[in-house]
Amino acid sequence: MSVVTSPSQRRFTVRDARELVLRYAVIIALAGVFAFFSLATSTFLTSANLASILVNNFTLLAIVAIAMTFAVSAGGIDLSVGTAVDFASFSFVSLVLTGYPVGLAAIAAIGSGALVGLINALLIAGAGITPFLATLGTLFIGRSAQQLLTNGGNPVYLPQTGVPPLFSFIGHGHVLGIPVPLVIVGLLILAASTLLFRTRFGRVVLAIGVQQSVARYSGLRVPGHIGLVYVISGIIAALAGIILTSTVSVYIPNSGGAFMLNAIGATFIGTTLSRESRPNVPGTVLGVLLLSIVANGLLLTGLSFYWQQVGTGLLIFIVLAASFLNRRGRSD
Repeated sequence: MSVVTSPSQRRFTVRDARELVLRYAVIIALAGVFAFFSLATSTFLTSANLASILVNNFTLLAIVAIAMTFAVSAGGIDLSVGTAVDFASFSFVSLVLTGYPVGLAAIAAIGSGALVGLINALLIAGAGITPFLATLGTLFIGRSAQQLLTNGGNPVYLPQTGVPPLFSFIGHGHVLGIPVPLVIVGLLILAASTLLFRTRFGRVVLAIGVQQSVARYSGLRVPGHIGLVYVISGIIAALAGIILTSTVSVYIPNSGGAFMLNAIGATFIGTTLSRESRPNVPGTVLGVLLLSIVANGLLLTGLSFYWQQVGTGLLIFIVLAASFLNRRGRSD
C-alpha cells in the first residue's frame, strides 16, 4: 500500500532551496550589500548617510526607472528618459526665472516630458520604428536641441535670493517629517503599481509586452496602448526633472542622461522578482535601492568613480545571471 504525499507534506529539498535563493536574488543581494557596507565603513549606518541614500541616490533614479518600467513592460525600451528629464528641467527653470508661478511652470515641465513621449509615440506606434531606434533618435535630437537652447550648453541658474518658497519646497521641504521628494516617489509607486497591475490598461500593456502579435490578433488596440505608454514614460520622467531642478536650483544641459543606464539596470534587475521575469514596479524599486546602496557604499569606501561603475556592472550581471539560472532550472 503506497502513501500519497500531499503538496503541503512534500519535503524541502536542496533544489527547492536553490530555486528560492535564485528567485529572490535581488532581495538577498540587497541584504548582502547592506551588511557588507555596514561592516566596511563606520559611517554607512549613520542616520545622515541613510537619509542621503534615500533622498540623493534613490529618489530621482526611482522616478526615471519607473518611467523605464512602463516602456519595458510594453516590450520596448526608452533611451530618451533622460531627454524628458532635461526638457522638464529647462522648462521649469526658464518659466520660474521669468516670473511665472511655480505651479504653472511645473505643469509646463510635465507637458515638456509628455511632448518627448509623444514624439516617441508617433515614431513607434505611428511610423512603426522600433523602440530602440526611435528613442535613440529622440535622445540625439534632444541633446542637440539643448545645446542650441543654451548657447552651446551653458547652465541656467536661478538667483540665490528671490526664489519662490514653493519652488524650494519641492526639493527641500517636508511633509509630516518626510522629505517631499520621497513623498512624491511613494505616491508615484502606488499610482504606477495600480495602473500596471490593477487596471485594464495595465493588463493590455503587459499582454503586449509578452506577445504583441497575439495581442493584436485578439483585437486589442496595440498602437494606441504603446503610444500612451511612451507618453506616460515622458510624464513620469518629467517629475524627476522638476525635483532635480528644485533641489539644485540650476538646469545643466544633458544632465538627465546620467540616469538612463542605471534606470535600465534597475528595471531588468526588478524582473528577477517576477516568476515570469516580467517588469514590475516593486522589483524596479528594489533594483534602484540596490544600486543606490552600492553607489553610496563604494563612495564611502574611497573607491574611484570608475571602480564604482565596475562594481555596479558586476552586481547587475550577478543578479540577472541568478534569474537566468532559475528560469533554466524550472524548464529542465
